[in-house]
Amino acid sequence: MPSVNLRRSVRAVVLDEGDRILLCRFAIPDPVGTVVWAAPGGGVELGETPLAALRRELHEEVGLAVDTNPPHVWHQQVVAPGHAAGYDGVINDYFLVRTALFRPRGAMSDDELAAENIDGFRWWSLRDIADYRGSELFSPRDLATPLAALITGEVPARPVLLGL
Repeated sequence: MPSVNLRRSVRAVVLDEGDRILLCRFAIPDPVGTVVWAAPGGGVELGETPLAALRRELHEEVGLAVDTNPPHVWHQQVVAPGHAAGYDGVINDYFLVRTALFRPRGAMSDDELAAENIDGFRWWSLRDIADYRGSELFSPRDLATPLAALITGEVPARPVLLGL
């Protein structure tokens, strides 16, 4: 069986005091113009720990400083072309970060964000996600289900496995 080259990434489930989740709007430059709302985060660089990568990505993308060790709540592995350029897919490890509502503005310029296909940010309520019927996607596609469990339950003892 051939080896699969997956991009290791970290993402933050950033929840405010009203249990709204902060998502980044990724406008993917593919033939159909796919738009995906996903948690802030990105690739783990060589020699970097997942938590160090999470702190760096949150600072760069949304301007949030995290000085605690947030719990690892979800794990996602997607083996499919198109999820990470130059890779066969992606592994996303999600960490829960609770914070007060803030206006996302990280260290990256608008041009740098655009180079990563990010063109906006939004705080979403669970109801807004569950009721959404537009053409834009969420990552994971069924974000409402694990998010509801996280909001209404306890932090899982082990990361919950997510699908696409």
